[in-house]
Amino acid sequence: MGRLGTSDAQTSRAPVHRPPISTPKNRRWNRRTRKDAWVFAAFAAPNVLLILLFTYRPLVTNFYYSTLDWTLGAATATSVGLGNYVEFFTSPDASSVLGVTAIFTITTVGGAMMLGLLVALALNQRLKGTTFARAVVFAPYVLSGVGVGLVWLFIFDPTYGVLSWMLRTVGQASPQWVNDPKLALLMVIIVYVWKNLGYCAVVYLAGLQSIPTQLLEAAALDGASSLRRFTSVVLPLLSPTTFFLLITSLLSSLQAFDIIRIMTPSGNGTSTLIFDSYLQAFGSYNRAGYSAAISVVLFAGLLVMTAVQLRFVERKVHYS
Repeated sequence: MGRLGTSDAQTSRAPVHRPPISTPKNRRWNRRTRKDAWVFAAFAAPNVLLILLFTYRPLVTNFYYSTLDWTLGAATATSVGLGNYVEFFTSPDASSVLGVTAIFTITTVGGAMMLGLLVALALNQRLKGTTFARAVVFAPYVLSGVGVGLVWLFIFDPTYGVLSWMLRTVGQASPQWVNDPKLALLMVIIVYVWKNLGYCAVVYLAGLQSIPTQLLEAAALDGASSLRRFTSVVLPLLSPTTFFLLITSLLSSLQAFDIIRIMTPSGNGTSTLIFDSYLQAFGSYNRAGYSAAISVVLFAGLLVMTAVQLRFVERKVHYS
């Protein structure tokens, strides 16, 4: 009986061997997965092809053109290596072009964002007619830059412009907006800020409406003033919106062309990098290789500034 009990106990403790569960080979690449992959490739391939053809191919080609001494339309070109870059950075016009680009970019980005925030704060109030006001503020952003430039050029015209007429009615002479380089740059900045003001206002307005009202009410109950609530609650919660607008507005301002081209065709005091590149290739200089080198400098600047913002500025962003 003892032996039998011991044998039964050992038998009951013996591990039970179950047959392995059969799994299909390459389960991640079964028939349905392969079908989905082919469908994705069929839809994505045309877009990828267009991006490669019309974005990256011209980019690489422009790098090649920047190493040539080439006249636009000429059948032959001479390789100069980095000569175009050396000429640009050592020319007396380089500091002027870079300075105008910096002034135009900083003032247009800063002006549009600050004024856009103020307008957004006003439009965020519960007042009658705010919907119509939002449409009016945003309307200039969707208008053609050529049309905006022509209308404002008529306003600033020192002889026949609306502003000139208003100044003459009070006995004042109109400034020479177009002929004076400093005033021409100021004129273009005013128009560009006016056009992009609505974009910043609408984006800021969306950010303001996403802030929980409970936080503002709690701050008010704690005795915080309106200014303190704005600086300590609203601004930190708007940091993702500000970061987004900073990147998009910066890239847009550095590539601004249409308004500058219409209002100052010769680039009198308004020659930014992109406009100087246009003048070098299609203006009286007719230097396509040198123009391509300026475009590469602009591209490098955009790349560096975007990387710096993503690396350092985003650290200050408060994501709720």
